Amino acid sequence: MKILPIVVVSCTLLCTSFYSSHTHAEGWWDSVKNMLGMGSESAPTQVTDVKQMATDALPSAAGLLSSLTDNLGVSTEQASGGMGAILNYAKQNISSEKFSQLSTAIPGVDSLLSAVPAVATVSEGGLGGLMNKAAEYSDSIKSINDLKNQFDSLGLDSGMVMKYVAQAQQYLDTPQGQEAKTMLTDAFSKWVG
Repeated sequence: MKILPIVVVSCTLLCTSFYSSHTHAEGWWDSVKNMLGMGSESAPTQVTDVKQMATDALPSAAGLLSSLTDNLGVSTEQASGGMGAILNYAKQNISSEKFSQLSTAIPGVDSLLSAVPAVATVSEGGLGGLMNKAAEYSDSIKSINDLKNQFDSLGLDSGMVMKYVAQAQQYLDTPQGQEAKTMLTDAFSKWVG
């Protein structure tokens, strides 16, 4: 009978020394429990739960701005002004009912709309002057011209408009953001940039 306690102690010491690399990362008792299959497996589940919560998160203006600054390398002012200009363009090119749904789907849209840069119409020569003149006669051209001028005032060229739209669509490509993504896509379906 005295042999059984000696065997248990010997096995414990042997196992502890065998798994010595784990003893630095975790307690020796945890190493023994893990070796015997009695360890806790809750950590991977917690990581999965956090990832799932992030995936299930609702879209927001703050998240959209973060996505723009992180992925397009623009300043916070450029992100909020540019996205505000894009949303303002969308507001003019989809029904008020759809824009209301878009605003509801992305909390904080009003703050982005308030960041739209004010642009005075300047009569200039060349293509810009022609666009300004044509904008006087067509609401569609006016909204396109306004958006281009707003991006210019932010130090962004008009080629960035579709990069913003594409980034917004990517950000909204979640189960919760699909409706907003569709409405934004509809607003830019006739964009000629």
